[in-house]
Amino acid sequence: MYTTIRNILFRFDAEKVHTFSMRSFTSLLAIPGMKNILRSAYRPVSRPVQCLGLTFRNPVGLAAGFDKNASYLEVMDVLGFGHVEIGTVTPLPQTGNEKPRLFRLPADGAIINRMGFNNDGMETVSHRLKQWRKKNPDSGMIIGGNIGKNKVTPNEEAWTDYVKCFSALHDVVDYFVVNVSSPNTPGLRELQEKDALAKIFRALQEINHQHQHAKPLLLKIAPDLTNEQLSDICALALELKLDGLVATNTTISRDGLSTAKKQVVDIGAGGLSGKPLRSRSDDVLQYLHQHTGGKITLIGSGGIFRPEDAQDKLDAGATMVQVWTGFIYEGPAIVKRICAGLR
Repeated sequence: MYTTIRNILFRFDAEKVHTFSMRSFTSLLAIPGMKNILRSAYRPVSRPVQCLGLTFRNPVGLAAGFDKNASYLEVMDVLGFGHVEIGTVTPLPQTGNEKPRLFRLPADGAIINRMGFNNDGMETVSHRLKQWRKKNPDSGMIIGGNIGKNKVTPNEEAWTDYVKCFSALHDVVDYFVVNVSSPNTPGLRELQEKDALAKIFRALQEINHQHQHAKPLLLKIAPDLTNEQLSDICALALELKLDGLVATNTTISRDGLSTAKKQVVDIGAGGLSGKPLRSRSDDVLQYLHQHTGGKITLIGSGGIFRPEDAQDKLDAGATMVQVWTGFIYEGPAIVKRICAGLR
C-alpha cells in the first residue's frame, strides 16, 4: 500500500509533501484510540542497545534533518524509532536556502537537498523539547541534539554558536552531535580540519564537565573526506575523548547515478543521500572502526533501506544506524522491518 501512496506523493513538491505527510500523521494520532492501534502495528521487536551510557530500545534511529524542530517526536515514537536526532539546530532561527531545495531521484533511490539549516532556533526548539518531556515522561525513545552554526557567523567564531546551542539544549536532549559536515552552509566543511574541530570540542567539553551529568558528545562527518583527514579525526576523537562519530552525512559526489545527467545538473548543488551513498558510508565506517580500535561508538548512516543494509553497517563497526532517505522510500514500517531482519 505504501508504494501506491508514495507514487502519488512523489508527483508533488518534495518539501511540501514532507510537511503535509507529517502534519497528517500528527492529526491522525489525535483520533481517540488511533495512537495505540498504530503503535501496535509498527512496534518493532525489542533489540535494546547499551551505548553512550544510555539504553536505546533498538538500534534504528532517525537521522538529523528529518525533524529539524522537534515537531514530530510523537509520530516517531509511535513508529518505534530507538532514537531521533533533532536539528540541525542553530542559535538563531533561519529560513535556510531558497526554494526549491529538496529533490527526489527515484531511479537511484536518492535525494538531493540544500536546505541550509532551516530551523526555529535553539530557544524555540528547547521549549518544544521541554514540553515533549513533560507530556511523555515514559517514552523509551532517546533524543539526540544535532547542533550547527548560523550562516552569518564567520568560521573563526563558529565555536561560540556550538557553545550556545549546547548550553540551551543540554537539559532536554540525551546526547549531542556536532555537525560540521553539511555541504549546504558555505564554508562549514572547513571546520572539519583538525585545528577548527579541536577548538570547538575543547570549548564544549569544558562546559560539559561543569554539569553534574555530562552528555555524550559525537561528531558527524562527511563521506568525502580523504583517508588522511579521517585519520586526523580519529586521532582527535581519541585525544579529546569524544563519545562517538556519526558516519556519514550527505555527499557532494554525483558519480554513478542512473538519473539523466541533465536532470542532475539542473537540480544543482546540494548533498546527495540514499542508495548511492551506501558503499562509501560502509567504507568510512570500517576505516573509523579500524583506526579508533573500536574505542568509541560509531553510528552508521547512509543508504539504509533494508535489514541487510543496516547489518552491513553493524558489521563494519557501527553500534547503531540511522535512516532518512530510506524512510522516505520504504515508509513507516522501516524500523519494524529492519529490527526483524537483523541477525
